[in-house]
Amino acid sequence: MVEPENIEKRLSNNRRFDTIFAVIGLISTFVGMITLAALLFDLSTDGLGRISFQFFTSFPSRFAAQAGILSAWVGTTLVMIVTALTAIPMGVGAGVYLEEYAPKNWFTGLIEINIANLAGVPSIVYGLMALGLFVYQFKFGQSILSAGLTLALLILPIVIVATRESIRAVPSSMREAAYALGATKWQTTRDHVLPYSMGGILTGVIISLSRAIGETAPLITIGALTFIAFLPDPPIKGEFPFVSFDWLWSPFSVMPIQMFNWVSKMSTFTTDRITRLNRSTLKSRKKRRRHLLVLPAAARQRSCVALIG
Repeated sequence: MVEPENIEKRLSNNRRFDTIFAVIGLISTFVGMITLAALLFDLSTDGLGRISFQFFTSFPSRFAAQAGILSAWVGTTLVMIVTALTAIPMGVGAGVYLEEYAPKNWFTGLIEINIANLAGVPSIVYGLMALGLFVYQFKFGQSILSAGLTLALLILPIVIVATRESIRAVPSSMREAAYALGATKWQTTRDHVLPYSMGGILTGVIISLSRAIGETAPLITIGALTFIAFLPDPPIKGEFPFVSFDWLWSPFSVMPIQMFNWVSKMSTFTTDRITRLNRSTLKSRKKRRRHLLVLPAAARQRSCVALIG
């Protein structure tokens, strides 16, 4: 039999460990928040003074003062619309089917393993697949439609996994209560399971879309433009039928590619300046060495000492 003193000692130790763990967790949270706040403050102080309305309404230009991101943010918005309209319904529907309707057998298990593995495939692989499937096989070309479908395939496993985990967290007693009141399988899923799990599903959707909006490799693979000085066709027109889908077949550029283009140009400019500086330094040293050959011995010795110094 355990003595009361030992029980009190164990309880006090457990409370102490709980307090220590809570303090460590609180410190870790504050460290992350302070780091994020410092990064946002530094970014704001450096960039807010350079951002203007013209920056968002101007096309890219070789003159830095006139350059803007109009074509890039419009292309990003249209690509993400296609991605969301494709990936979210398919991902949520697949997650609901696999968790609520699919029979638990070896075939379903094989599908689940493949979905989990697809979530870890590098994005460049999706770009190569889209290049052969959407661009060449389906003749979609290097268009917004190809880009949106490519990113939809990229984030589809993430949406499916997030949907399944959210649905799995719904208590089984909620389903049993709905069945006891005479609800069908679909009514239970629609009116009880999905609303209860909507928070987790939306979290997975936001995370997946945030990954898609920053992808560059698959879009470069299918032929996204690095410099574009025009906009796609507008989706809404003034004449009947007032809605146009010609923008789906338009060439495009996106924000990550625009940033990569500007950064690569700056890196190339810096490298060229360093190369020219090194070349001029080598030329000056060679001239001084050739000058030493025609000097007398004493003057040559003094010049060598000066050159080395």
